[in-house]
Amino acid sequence: MADDEEWVIWNGTLGVLDMVRIARIEAGPEGRRAWLAAPYASIGPFSLDELETQGRIAFDACRVMSRARWQLDQVELRRAARTQRQALAAPARPADDRPHREALDLPMDGALAPAAIKAAFRRLARTAHPDAGGSSAHYRRITEARDALMEPFAGAS
Repeated sequence: MADDEEWVIWNGTLGVLDMVRIARIEAGPEGRRAWLAAPYASIGPFSLDELETQGRIAFDACRVMSRARWQLDQVELRRAARTQRQALAAPARPADDRPHREALDLPMDGALAPAAIKAAFRRLARTAHPDAGGSSAHYRRITEARDALMEPFAGAS
């Protein structure tokens, strides 16, 4: 390992990619342990032998790897990180949304998009509205279902 070698550091949770150097190396009976340089000095100790042999190590939410390994793994790592961030950002599904889904004839499982909720409401409203021959109670029911299912998206832009 060259003393001035730069390594890639990737934190998929935050979507941060940077270059970093090794600041300190200590040799011991279990092998060489290393710490990263500032501003990542809190990352360590980790096995420098493992990093050099495998080209990549995981340390908490970070991955430290060689440039060659980053070139091989970056698509997979970015895709996994995006999926994880989307799952964290998705609105939580209320536990009691089954009656609302039934009222709008929507699938019982899976995520619902606002467009799908609105389309289901419009489709049913054509015949459920009292002016179209439906009943006030039925129209009120599908309106309440739409509103309840749209509530998690209220803060989204």
